[in-house]
Amino acid sequence: WRLLGCPKAVPVAGCFQPCSVRTAGNSVPLTAEHYGVRRGDFATVSELDLQEFHSIVGPRLVTDPSAVEPYNTDWLRNLRGQSSVVLKPKSTDEVSRILAHCNRRKIAVVPQGGNTGLVGGSNPVFDEVVLSLSLMNEVQSLDETAGVLVCQSGCVLETLDSALAERGLMMPLDLGAKGSCQIGGNVSTNAGGLRLLRYGSLHGNVLGVEAVLADGTIVDCLSTMRKDNTGYDLKQLFIGAEGTLGVVTKISILVPPRPKSVNVAFIGCSSFESVQKVYVTAKAMLGEILSAVEFMDSACMHLVEHHLRLQNPISSHPFYTLIETSGSHDHHDEEKLNGYLEHLLSEGEIEDGTVATDYTKIAAVWALRERITEALMHEGVVYKYDISLPVSKLYDLVVDMRKRCQHLARCTVGYGHIGDGNLHLNVVGESHSDEMLSLIEPYIFEWTAAQRGSISAEHGLGFKKAQYIHYSKSTEALRLMREIKRVFDPKGILNPYKTLPS
Repeated sequence: WRLLGCPKAVPVAGCFQPCSVRTAGNSVPLTAEHYGVRRGDFATVSELDLQEFHSIVGPRLVTDPSAVEPYNTDWLRNLRGQSSVVLKPKSTDEVSRILAHCNRRKIAVVPQGGNTGLVGGSNPVFDEVVLSLSLMNEVQSLDETAGVLVCQSGCVLETLDSALAERGLMMPLDLGAKGSCQIGGNVSTNAGGLRLLRYGSLHGNVLGVEAVLADGTIVDCLSTMRKDNTGYDLKQLFIGAEGTLGVVTKISILVPPRPKSVNVAFIGCSSFESVQKVYVTAKAMLGEILSAVEFMDSACMHLVEHHLRLQNPISSHPFYTLIETSGSHDHHDEEKLNGYLEHLLSEGEIEDGTVATDYTKIAAVWALRERITEALMHEGVVYKYDISLPVSKLYDLVVDMRKRCQHLARCTVGYGHIGDGNLHLNVVGESHSDEMLSLIEPYIFEWTAAQRGSISAEHGLGFKKAQYIHYSKSTEALRLMREIKRVFDPKGILNPYKTLPS
């Protein structure tokens, strides 16, 4: 470690003291009952349907209740569906045959990848058939010259990235859930992640998709060309559609060269205004090597220290900023980073910090940021929000919600991708509470809409936010979305109760 500045201790804002270790418990309420959802006009799975499914996937038909249950419950353990059938296809043809049968019978289907989503987009609400893509995990091709990977949608993000590392390449996105999330789910939710600042969104990195429509039609838009200006760019409709327009079965994606030089600076800041100045200065002085700018508040640091026993490498501060640089020349990159940090110190913008240059210490710094969600789960029931706001307003919402919920909440914390204007706001309660939820929603969406922000920056709408889409989309835009849905899925069998309001 290389330390900068002098230590300064501050109290933790946003957490009651002391915070005891908690779990959410084993009881997860049924989504349909808890939210008062009315079941759509769909058929129920019969014995004949099971026979048809078995003829397609054989023993990869799962009906044992204990084996099905993990597919019903979301990762946050806030939602629970009632499915009794999970299908695990291995090929696009099998997906096509499954959907064709379900469409004929009007059986609702929920596509599911790694089940790491945070808005219930991949979990059933009632008895929908779960279509697990986890066994569709083959790499089809890798063009190292062009830097293009083609693979099935069930490939785990970290597995792909590790395989590419051997060829000096990398995936253009990185998520805290990379060890479990699947690339098809990433594409279907237009996942952002930690390095969008450097490599851009999946709308720019995905060159093509193969998808299966509700009636079993296979749509081959699996181009590997960076330039293809022939007609409508249909692949874009499947990116971020959360499986409501079709099931993504294959993707082609740009895979950039892996940086040879990576450095991480972890900086203590006295205020959110200081965090903003650190970010603006990083853009100006680090330029082409800047790959990530993240922030977290002192309440987040308290949680990862207390529940996960992670170590803060610097002294306590109200805010922390993580700066990552990625380049091709160690000396050049370190010289630029050192100049940047010396400038911040001389201007009095920062008081303390550390720089990590080897993999072990870089991973330790990133763990402080990436494992906040895990730490929150130990604290209680998490009400999680993923908001886009003007950077200058980003933390104002946290302060407002902390005051609003203080008599019920154990913690209200804020962290996120300041380089993208993306706030992850989390309110933690003792248990599932309608009173708490009514304090947060729709107030948080109204607040965001007033700033012309987005109620979902990168997690999607899923089940939890579908009814609030009007806070971010106009009536005309919503009408067009409904029309597109009717064209692609006339019977509405694909991921019902998600993305669009019922």
